[in-house]
Amino acid sequence: MPSVCVVARKCGGCQYTGVPYPEQLSKKQESEEILLGRFGKVERIIGMKYPCFYRNKVTAAYGKDKKGNIICGTYQEGTHYIVQVDKCLIEDEKCQEIIRTVKKLLKGFKMEPFNEDTGKGLLRHVLVRRGIKTGEVMVVLVLGTHIFPSGNNFVKELLKLHPEITTVVININDRKTSMVLGDREKISYGKGYITDELCGCRFRISPSSFYQINPLQTEVLYNKAIEFAGLTGKESVIDAYCGIGTIGMVAAKHAKNVIGIELNGNAVRDARMNAKENGIRNIEFFRGDAGDFMVKMAAEGAKADVVFMDPPRAGSDEAFLSSVAELSPKKLVYISCNPATLARDLEFITENGYEVRKIQPVDMFPFTDHCETVVLLTKEGKKEPFKKQSGKDFSKKNFGEKPAYKKPFKKK
Repeated sequence: MPSVCVVARKCGGCQYTGVPYPEQLSKKQESEEILLGRFGKVERIIGMKYPCFYRNKVTAAYGKDKKGNIICGTYQEGTHYIVQVDKCLIEDEKCQEIIRTVKKLLKGFKMEPFNEDTGKGLLRHVLVRRGIKTGEVMVVLVLGTHIFPSGNNFVKELLKLHPEITTVVININDRKTSMVLGDREKISYGKGYITDELCGCRFRISPSSFYQINPLQTEVLYNKAIEFAGLTGKESVIDAYCGIGTIGMVAAKHAKNVIGIELNGNAVRDARMNAKENGIRNIEFFRGDAGDFMVKMAAEGAKADVVFMDPPRAGSDEAFLSSVAELSPKKLVYISCNPATLARDLEFITENGYEVRKIQPVDMFPFTDHCETVVLLTKEGKKEPFKKQSGKDFSKKNFGEKPAYKKPFKKK
């Protein structure tokens, strides 16, 4: 198993390159126990059998070096300096191969990569996503202009060299931004999305949809979350930050009904399609802010037995955590990719009537210092009064701007 990357110091993406995998797991276990041990026993971390080439989504930036040669790779940490990456130890090998092919085609078609300083050039990024179980491959060509000379021939040649590609999407990003994808896109080939299978469900994945980058460990993670929830088929469940509906649809097989809430409209669209294609009828998806949604539920007397929450790396915010306390579900299953913000959020939750029952780390990101964690919290007996947070830093700096609520909850 390879463990050394030649560009690790320049890239900065992997903190544990050169470190044997068992030692990586030991370091993560120790970190979890330091941050979360005060809330309860931290179970032994679940690692991977083969922890390489696991990322099913790969994004590459394109530019030129000082000699004028076209290069592609990743931005050096904290900069927009492109580090040429010929082979990455954690990115899917087929995705990497396609990215290198695009670089060769740029030279052959005499196309220029986009220059952020001058605003000239064509190709900014390439995003490749692969369904690990289906084998379907999506290529997103991110252009700095809507004009794509010889674009049809370029795509035809790419498909000729890589017949495994099932769809190609042209994305237009002509703004000065650090975001990879722009708001406009058109389908050049195929359906414009791929599908993959996870925990017995089939999921539709669009260019901007959130989907876990390590599907093998995601199944471990989600199965553990379902186990913690202890669903019997009688529960009403909320899947907050639901994305394209992954955890909610898995939970729906074991629950009475599920409501998924997500702010990203494209993800909600995919979630509804996913439920339809899988024949799951006891789940509904709403576009909106999950915190506002649950406050409205509580105000209207609606109940939830279990809430699954899987927030971004920055963790949750005071408004959402307060809404959980107001709705007062019997069980809260918190899935986190950042143990530091998880510890902060657990402090708030446990001060408002919940008790941590189980803590399970899962290594979703080998060779990095990141770790995913599933936590089960329960509330027994009568609802305790909500305590407003004091002395904790729940500023916009930590949590970001609160998104506007898009669709009010309607009691049925």
